Amino acid sequence: MPFCLQQVRLIDLQVGVSSLIRPPNALCDLVCGRSFRLCKTRYRFDIVPTPTRPFELGIYSFVELTPDPVTGVMVSPAERLADLIEEIELADQVGLDVFAVGEHHRPEFVSSAPAVILAAAAARTETIRLSSAVTVLSSDDPVRVFQNFATLDLLSRGRAEIMAGRGSFIESFPLFGYDLQDYDELFSEKLELLLKLRTSEHVTWSGRHRPALEDAGVYPRPLQEPLPVWIAVGGTPQSVVRAGTLGLPLALAIIGGEPERFAPLVELYREAGRRAGHDPAQLTIGINSHGYLADDAERAVEESFPSVQAVMNKIGRERGWPPLTRRQYEASRSLRGHLAVGNPDEIVEKILFQHEIFRHQRYLLQLSVGTLPHDKVMRAIELLGREVAPRVRAEIERRNSTPKRTPSPQ
Repeated sequence: MPFCLQQVRLIDLQVGVSSLIRPPNALCDLVCGRSFRLCKTRYRFDIVPTPTRPFELGIYSFVELTPDPVTGVMVSPAERLADLIEEIELADQVGLDVFAVGEHHRPEFVSSAPAVILAAAAARTETIRLSSAVTVLSSDDPVRVFQNFATLDLLSRGRAEIMAGRGSFIESFPLFGYDLQDYDELFSEKLELLLKLRTSEHVTWSGRHRPALEDAGVYPRPLQEPLPVWIAVGGTPQSVVRAGTLGLPLALAIIGGEPERFAPLVELYREAGRRAGHDPAQLTIGINSHGYLADDAERAVEESFPSVQAVMNKIGRERGWPPLTRRQYEASRSLRGHLAVGNPDEIVEKILFQHEIFRHQRYLLQLSVGTLPHDKVMRAIELLGREVAPRVRAEIERRNSTPKRTPSPQ
Protein backbone atom coordinates (compact mmCIF):
# COMPACT_ATOMS: atom_id res chain seq x y z
CA MET A 1 0.00 0.00 0.00
CA PRO A 2 1.43 3.45 -0.88
CA PHE A 3 2.14 5.76 2.00
CA CYS A 4 1.96 9.49 2.54
CA LEU A 5 5.28 11.33 2.66
CA GLN A 6 4.21 13.17 5.81
CA GLN A 7 4.03 11.88 9.33
CA VAL A 8 0.85 12.63 11.24
CA ARG A 9 0.29 12.90 14.96
CA LEU A 10 -3.14 11.41 15.73
CA ILE A 11 -4.56 12.83 18.97
CA ASP A 12 -7.60 11.23 20.62
CA LEU A 13 -9.27 14.17 22.35
CA GLN A 14 -11.45 11.95 24.55
CA VAL A 15 -8.67 10.01 26.22
CA GLY A 16 -5.75 12.37 25.66
CA VAL A 17 -3.56 9.84 23.88
CA SER A 18 -1.46 10.67 20.83
CA SER A 19 0.56 8.54 18.42
CA LEU A 20 2.85 9.27 15.49
CA ILE A 21 1.83 7.52 12.28
CA ARG A 22 2.61 7.54 8.56
CA PRO A 23 -0.86 6.90 7.18
CA PRO A 24 -2.15 5.26 4.03
CA ASN A 25 -3.67 7.46 1.36
CA ALA A 26 -7.21 7.24 2.69
CA LEU A 27 -6.11 8.76 5.98
CA CYS A 28 -4.03 11.33 4.11
CA ASP A 29 -7.26 12.52 2.53
CA LEU A 30 -8.71 12.70 6.02
CA VAL A 31 -5.76 14.74 7.27
CA CYS A 32 -5.96 17.06 4.30
CA GLY A 33 -9.50 17.90 5.27
CA ARG A 34 -11.72 16.10 2.77
CA SER A 35 -13.30 13.97 5.51
CA PHE A 36 -12.08 15.89 8.54
CA ARG A 37 -15.56 17.04 9.49
CA LEU A 38 -16.59 13.40 10.17
CA CYS A 39 -14.26 12.88 13.11
CA LYS A 40 -13.01 16.27 14.33
CA THR A 41 -15.13 16.03 17.50
CA ARG A 42 -12.97 13.16 18.77
CA TYR A 43 -9.66 13.33 16.89
CA ARG A 44 -7.18 15.99 15.93
CA PHE A 45 -4.55 15.42 13.26
CA ASP A 46 -1.36 17.45 13.32
CA ILE A 47 0.91 17.13 10.28
CA VAL A 48 4.50 16.60 11.42
CA PRO A 49 7.16 17.65 8.88
CA THR A 50 9.19 14.64 7.75
CA PRO A 51 12.91 15.20 8.36
CA THR A 52 14.68 15.50 5.02
CA ARG A 53 18.06 13.95 4.29
CA PRO A 54 20.68 16.72 4.01
CA PHE A 55 21.82 17.14 0.43
CA GLU A 56 25.25 15.64 -0.10
CA LEU A 57 27.96 16.68 -2.55
CA GLY A 58 31.13 14.84 -3.33
CA ILE A 59 33.65 13.52 -5.80
CA TYR A 60 34.47 10.23 -7.44
CA SER A 61 37.65 9.21 -9.20
CA PHE A 62 38.92 6.31 -11.27
CA VAL A 63 42.51 7.30 -10.39
CA GLU A 64 43.73 7.71 -13.95
CA LEU A 65 47.35 6.96 -14.77
CA THR A 66 47.81 8.42 -18.25
CA PRO A 67 50.19 10.98 -19.76
CA ASP A 68 49.21 14.61 -19.36
CA PRO A 69 47.74 15.37 -22.82
CA VAL A 70 49.43 18.79 -22.88
CA THR A 71 52.92 18.04 -21.51
CA GLY A 72 53.15 14.31 -22.19
CA VAL A 73 54.42 13.71 -18.63
CA MET A 74 53.10 10.70 -16.72
CA VAL A 75 53.66 10.39 -12.97
CA SER A 76 54.52 7.08 -11.28
CA PRO A 77 51.75 4.92 -9.79
CA ALA A 78 53.06 5.70 -6.28
CA GLU A 79 52.96 9.45 -6.94
CA ARG A 80 49.47 9.22 -8.42
CA LEU A 81 48.15 7.45 -5.32
CA ALA A 82 49.88 9.96 -3.05
CA ASP A 83 48.19 12.78 -4.98
CA LEU A 84 44.84 11.03 -4.65
CA ILE A 85 45.12 10.76 -0.85
CA GLU A 86 45.88 14.50 -0.74
CA GLU A 87 42.79 15.14 -2.86
CA ILE A 88 40.60 13.08 -0.54
CA GLU A 89 42.09 14.84 2.47
CA LEU A 90 41.32 18.25 0.95
CA ALA A 91 37.77 17.19 0.07
CA ASP A 92 37.27 16.35 3.75
CA GLN A 93 38.75 19.66 4.89
CA VAL A 94 36.54 21.80 2.63
CA GLY A 95 33.37 20.07 3.82
CA LEU A 96 32.45 17.73 1.01
CA ASP A 97 30.34 14.75 2.06
CA VAL A 98 31.58 11.83 -0.06
CA PHE A 99 34.68 10.65 -1.89
CA ALA A 100 34.31 7.52 -4.01
CA VAL A 101 36.88 5.44 -5.91
CA GLY A 102 35.98 3.28 -8.90
CA GLU A 103 37.27 -0.25 -9.51
CA HIS A 104 39.11 -0.80 -12.80
CA HIS A 105 41.50 -3.44 -14.08
CA ARG A 106 43.11 -1.58 -17.00
CA PRO A 107 46.62 -0.12 -17.36
CA GLU A 108 45.32 3.48 -17.44
CA PHE A 109 43.90 3.28 -13.89
CA VAL A 110 45.49 2.59 -10.48
CA SER A 111 42.26 1.59 -8.74
CA SER A 112 41.89 -2.17 -8.86
CA ALA A 113 41.56 -2.24 -5.04
CA PRO A 114 39.32 0.67 -3.94
CA ALA A 115 38.88 -0.58 -0.37
CA VAL A 116 42.66 -0.48 0.18
CA ILE A 117 42.90 3.07 -1.18
CA LEU A 118 39.95 4.20 0.92
CA ALA A 119 41.45 2.61 4.03
CA ALA A 120 44.56 4.74 3.52
CA ALA A 121 42.30 7.79 3.15
CA ALA A 122 40.40 6.87 6.32
CA ALA A 123 43.53 7.50 8.38
CA ARG A 124 43.88 11.01 6.92
CA THR A 125 40.25 12.18 7.11
CA GLU A 126 37.63 12.87 9.76
CA THR A 127 34.08 13.15 8.42
CA ILE A 128 33.91 12.48 4.68
CA ARG A 129 32.15 9.26 3.65
CA LEU A 130 34.30 6.77 1.72
CA SER A 131 32.70 4.73 -1.04
CA SER A 132 33.49 2.57 -4.03
CA ALA A 133 32.27 3.82 -7.41
CA VAL A 134 31.72 1.09 -8.32
CA THR A 135 32.54 -2.28 -6.83
CA VAL A 136 32.25 -4.67 -9.79
CA LEU A 137 30.25 -7.16 -7.77
CA SER A 138 29.63 -9.54 -10.66
CA SER A 139 33.30 -10.58 -10.79
CA ASP A 140 34.08 -10.37 -7.09
CA ASP A 141 33.34 -12.54 -4.06
CA PRO A 142 30.58 -10.94 -1.96
CA VAL A 143 32.10 -12.35 1.23
CA ARG A 144 35.42 -10.61 0.57
CA VAL A 145 33.66 -7.42 -0.54
CA PHE A 146 31.72 -7.37 2.71
CA GLN A 147 34.78 -8.12 4.84
CA ASN A 148 36.87 -5.45 3.09
CA PHE A 149 34.27 -2.73 3.50
CA ALA A 150 33.33 -3.80 7.03
CA THR A 151 37.03 -3.38 7.89
CA LEU A 152 37.04 0.02 6.17
CA ASP A 153 33.94 0.94 8.17
CA LEU A 154 35.74 0.15 11.42
CA LEU A 155 38.88 2.03 10.40
CA SER A 156 36.85 5.09 9.35
CA ARG A 157 34.53 4.88 12.37
CA GLY A 158 31.39 4.34 10.36
CA ARG A 159 32.03 6.14 7.05
CA ALA A 160 32.21 3.27 4.54
CA GLU A 161 29.78 2.61 1.69
CA ILE A 162 29.57 0.13 -1.16
CA MET A 163 28.36 1.28 -4.55
CA ALA A 164 27.66 -2.02 -6.29
CA GLY A 165 27.41 -2.29 -10.05
CA ARG A 166 28.02 -4.51 -13.02
CA GLY A 167 30.82 -2.33 -14.36
CA SER A 168 31.24 -0.45 -17.63
CA PHE A 169 34.36 -2.44 -18.62
CA ILE A 170 34.67 -6.20 -18.88
CA GLU A 171 38.35 -6.88 -18.07
CA SER A 172 37.56 -8.23 -14.60
CA PHE A 173 35.42 -11.10 -15.90
CA PRO A 174 38.13 -13.15 -17.66
CA LEU A 175 40.66 -11.98 -15.06
CA PHE A 176 38.72 -13.73 -12.29
CA GLY A 177 37.41 -16.61 -14.36
CA TYR A 178 33.83 -15.56 -15.10
CA ASP A 179 31.86 -15.98 -18.32
CA LEU A 180 30.32 -12.83 -19.80
CA GLN A 181 27.34 -14.96 -20.81
CA ASP A 182 26.43 -14.94 -17.12
CA TYR A 183 26.69 -11.14 -16.86
CA ASP A 184 23.20 -10.49 -15.47
CA GLU A 185 22.87 -13.64 -13.39
CA LEU A 186 26.22 -13.06 -11.70
CA PHE A 187 25.18 -9.65 -10.44
CA SER A 188 21.74 -10.76 -9.22
CA GLU A 189 23.11 -13.76 -7.36
CA LYS A 190 26.02 -11.95 -5.76
CA LEU A 191 23.90 -8.97 -4.74
CA GLU A 192 21.52 -11.36 -2.99
CA LEU A 193 24.41 -12.82 -1.00
CA LEU A 194 25.90 -9.41 -0.18
CA LEU A 195 22.59 -8.21 1.25
CA LYS A 196 22.28 -11.36 3.37
CA LEU A 197 25.79 -10.83 4.70
CA ARG A 198 25.06 -7.34 5.90
CA THR A 199 21.96 -8.38 7.85
CA SER A 200 23.13 -11.70 9.34
CA GLU A 201 26.32 -12.64 11.15
CA HIS A 202 25.81 -16.32 10.23
CA VAL A 203 24.67 -17.01 6.69
CA THR A 204 23.23 -20.05 4.92
CA TRP A 205 23.14 -19.56 1.16
CA SER A 206 23.61 -21.38 -2.14
CA GLY A 207 23.87 -20.32 -5.77
CA ARG A 208 25.38 -21.26 -9.13
CA HIS A 209 28.50 -19.10 -9.17
CA ARG A 210 29.97 -19.47 -5.69
CA PRO A 211 30.39 -22.33 -3.19
CA ALA A 212 27.45 -22.63 -0.80
CA LEU A 213 27.56 -21.33 2.78
CA GLU A 214 26.12 -23.31 5.69
CA ASP A 215 25.65 -21.24 8.86
CA ALA A 216 28.95 -19.53 8.05
CA GLY A 217 30.09 -16.71 10.32
CA VAL A 218 31.42 -13.70 8.40
CA TYR A 219 33.69 -11.22 10.18
CA PRO A 220 34.39 -8.50 11.07
CA ARG A 221 31.00 -6.88 11.50
CA PRO A 222 30.81 -3.21 10.47
CA LEU A 223 30.15 -0.28 12.76
CA GLN A 224 27.15 0.77 10.67
CA GLU A 225 24.13 -1.50 10.78
CA PRO A 226 23.45 -2.12 8.02
CA LEU A 227 26.52 -1.28 5.97
CA PRO A 228 25.23 1.07 3.23
CA VAL A 229 24.90 -0.51 -0.22
CA TRP A 230 23.98 1.59 -3.24
CA ILE A 231 23.03 0.22 -6.65
CA ALA A 232 24.87 1.99 -9.46
CA VAL A 233 23.17 2.09 -12.87
CA GLY A 234 23.90 3.67 -16.19
CA GLY A 235 20.38 3.73 -17.60
CA THR A 236 19.13 0.13 -17.69
CA PRO A 237 15.46 0.02 -16.61
CA GLN A 238 15.79 -3.48 -15.12
CA SER A 239 18.59 -2.28 -12.82
CA VAL A 240 16.53 0.72 -11.73
CA VAL A 241 13.55 -1.52 -10.90
CA ARG A 242 15.82 -3.88 -8.96
CA ALA A 243 17.10 -1.02 -6.78
CA GLY A 244 13.60 0.28 -6.12
CA THR A 245 12.16 -3.15 -5.36
CA LEU A 246 14.94 -3.83 -2.86
CA GLY A 247 14.59 -0.36 -1.35
CA LEU A 248 18.29 0.36 -1.94
CA PRO A 249 19.72 3.80 -2.77
CA LEU A 250 20.13 4.45 -6.51
CA ALA A 251 23.30 5.99 -8.00
CA LEU A 252 22.45 7.09 -11.52
CA ALA A 253 25.36 7.90 -13.84
CA ILE A 254 24.52 10.64 -16.35
CA ILE A 255 27.60 10.83 -18.54
CA GLY A 256 25.94 11.45 -21.90
CA GLY A 257 22.79 13.00 -23.35
CA GLU A 258 20.35 15.40 -21.73
CA PRO A 259 19.71 14.75 -18.03
CA GLU A 260 15.97 15.34 -18.52
CA ARG A 261 15.85 12.13 -20.56
CA PHE A 262 16.72 10.20 -17.39
CA ALA A 263 13.69 11.48 -15.46
CA PRO A 264 11.51 8.46 -16.41
CA LEU A 265 14.13 6.15 -14.88
CA VAL A 266 13.97 8.02 -11.59
CA GLU A 267 10.17 7.79 -11.59
CA LEU A 268 10.43 4.09 -12.43
CA TYR A 269 12.71 3.63 -9.42
CA ARG A 270 10.29 5.41 -7.10
CA GLU A 271 7.31 3.53 -8.46
CA ALA A 272 9.08 0.18 -8.05
CA GLY A 273 9.88 1.10 -4.47
CA ARG A 274 6.31 2.12 -3.74
CA ARG A 275 4.94 -1.10 -5.23
CA ALA A 276 7.33 -3.10 -3.05
CA GLY A 277 6.03 -1.31 0.06
CA HIS A 278 9.03 0.90 0.75
CA ASP A 279 8.62 4.33 2.31
CA PRO A 280 9.07 6.84 -0.56
CA ALA A 281 10.85 9.22 1.81
CA GLN A 282 13.58 6.60 2.27
CA LEU A 283 14.22 5.98 -1.45
CA THR A 284 17.51 7.83 -1.93
CA ILE A 285 18.85 8.96 -5.30
CA GLY A 286 22.33 10.13 -6.25
CA ILE A 287 23.39 11.62 -9.59
CA ASN A 288 26.95 10.99 -10.82
CA SER A 289 28.35 13.25 -13.55
CA HIS A 290 31.56 14.22 -15.31
CA GLY A 291 32.83 17.72 -14.66
CA TYR A 292 35.49 20.21 -13.72
CA LEU A 293 35.63 23.62 -12.02
CA ALA A 294 37.92 26.61 -12.38
CA ASP A 295 37.71 30.22 -11.28
CA ASP A 296 36.31 31.22 -14.66
CA ALA A 297 34.39 29.24 -17.26
CA GLU A 298 36.84 29.72 -20.14
CA ARG A 299 39.70 28.40 -18.03
CA ALA A 300 37.60 25.39 -16.95
CA VAL A 301 37.02 24.43 -20.58
CA GLU A 302 40.61 25.09 -21.69
CA GLU A 303 42.10 23.07 -18.85
CA SER A 304 39.71 20.10 -18.96
CA PHE A 305 38.97 19.52 -22.64
CA PRO A 306 42.31 17.96 -23.70
CA SER A 307 42.17 15.29 -20.99
CA VAL A 308 38.50 14.47 -21.55
CA GLN A 309 39.05 14.28 -25.31
CA ALA A 310 42.01 11.92 -24.88
CA VAL A 311 40.02 9.52 -22.66
CA MET A 312 36.81 9.60 -24.68
CA ASN A 313 38.56 9.14 -27.98
CA LYS A 314 40.54 6.16 -26.66
CA ILE A 315 37.36 4.49 -25.38
CA GLY A 316 35.58 5.55 -28.54
CA ARG A 317 38.06 3.69 -30.71
CA GLU A 318 37.33 0.54 -28.69
CA ARG A 319 33.56 0.95 -28.81
CA GLY A 320 32.97 2.58 -32.18
CA TRP A 321 32.18 6.12 -31.02
CA PRO A 322 33.09 9.12 -33.19
CA PRO A 323 35.85 11.43 -31.93
CA LEU A 324 34.85 14.09 -29.38
CA THR A 325 35.04 17.63 -30.75
CA ARG A 326 35.43 20.93 -28.92
CA ARG A 327 32.06 22.02 -30.23
CA GLN A 328 30.37 18.94 -28.74
CA TYR A 329 32.15 19.52 -25.45
CA GLU A 330 30.95 23.12 -25.27
CA ALA A 331 27.38 22.08 -26.06
CA SER A 332 27.42 19.34 -23.41
CA ARG A 333 28.26 21.82 -20.67
CA SER A 334 25.18 23.95 -21.32
CA LEU A 335 22.49 24.04 -18.65
CA ARG A 336 20.66 21.08 -20.22
CA GLY A 337 23.81 19.14 -21.05
CA HIS A 338 25.38 16.35 -19.02
CA LEU A 339 28.77 17.94 -18.30
CA ALA A 340 29.27 20.05 -15.17
CA VAL A 341 32.16 22.12 -16.48
CA GLY A 342 32.48 25.81 -15.68
CA ASN A 343 32.86 28.35 -12.91
CA PRO A 344 31.20 27.92 -9.50
CA ASP A 345 28.10 29.93 -10.48
CA GLU A 346 27.48 27.67 -13.48
CA ILE A 347 27.96 24.49 -11.45
CA VAL A 348 25.53 25.71 -8.76
CA GLU A 349 22.97 26.53 -11.45
CA LYS A 350 23.37 23.12 -13.11
CA ILE A 351 23.07 21.10 -9.90
CA LEU A 352 19.97 23.04 -8.84
CA PHE A 353 18.45 22.65 -12.32
CA GLN A 354 18.91 18.90 -12.11
CA HIS A 355 17.47 18.88 -8.59
CA GLU A 356 14.26 20.34 -9.98
CA ILE A 357 14.08 17.32 -12.31
CA PHE A 358 15.14 14.49 -10.00
CA ARG A 359 14.70 15.72 -6.40
CA HIS A 360 17.79 13.69 -5.60
CA GLN A 361 19.71 13.71 -2.33
CA ARG A 362 23.31 13.35 -3.51
CA TYR A 363 25.48 14.67 -6.33
CA LEU A 364 28.94 13.29 -7.15
CA LEU A 365 31.29 14.85 -9.68
CA GLN A 366 34.03 12.88 -11.41
CA LEU A 367 37.26 14.86 -11.01
CA SER A 368 38.96 14.38 -13.30
CA VAL A 369 38.14 12.58 -16.53
CA GLY A 370 41.63 11.87 -17.77
CA THR A 371 44.83 13.29 -16.32
CA LEU A 372 44.99 16.87 -15.04
CA PRO A 373 47.79 18.52 -13.05
CA HIS A 374 47.40 17.82 -9.34
CA ASP A 375 47.33 21.50 -8.37
CA LYS A 376 44.44 22.17 -10.75
CA VAL A 377 42.44 19.25 -9.36
CA MET A 378 43.08 20.56 -5.84
CA ARG A 379 41.77 23.98 -6.84
CA ALA A 380 38.65 22.40 -8.37
CA ILE A 381 38.02 20.48 -5.13
CA GLU A 382 38.40 23.69 -3.13
CA LEU A 383 35.90 25.52 -5.34
CA LEU A 384 33.41 22.66 -5.13
CA GLY A 385 33.64 22.47 -1.34
CA ARG A 386 33.91 26.13 -0.39
CA GLU A 387 31.84 27.89 -3.05
CA VAL A 388 29.46 25.43 -4.68
CA ALA A 389 28.44 23.09 -1.87
CA PRO A 390 27.25 25.69 0.69
CA ARG A 391 25.08 27.48 -1.87
CA VAL A 392 23.55 24.27 -3.20
CA ARG A 393 22.81 22.94 0.28
CA ALA A 394 21.23 26.23 1.38
CA GLU A 395 18.94 26.44 -1.64
CA ILE A 396 17.84 22.81 -1.43
CA GLU A 397 17.21 23.17 2.30
CA ARG A 398 15.06 26.21 1.50
CA ARG A 399 13.13 24.23 -1.11
CA ASN A 400 12.58 21.32 1.26
CA SER A 401 11.42 23.54 4.12
CA THR A 402 8.96 25.62 2.10
CA PRO A 403 5.49 24.78 3.50
CA LYS A 404 3.15 23.00 1.14
CA ARG A 405 -0.41 24.25 1.12
CA THR A 406 -3.13 21.75 2.01
CA PRO A 407 -6.87 22.23 1.46
CA SER A 408 -8.81 23.72 4.35
CA PRO A 409 -11.44 21.52 6.07
CA GLN A 410 -14.88 22.02 4.66
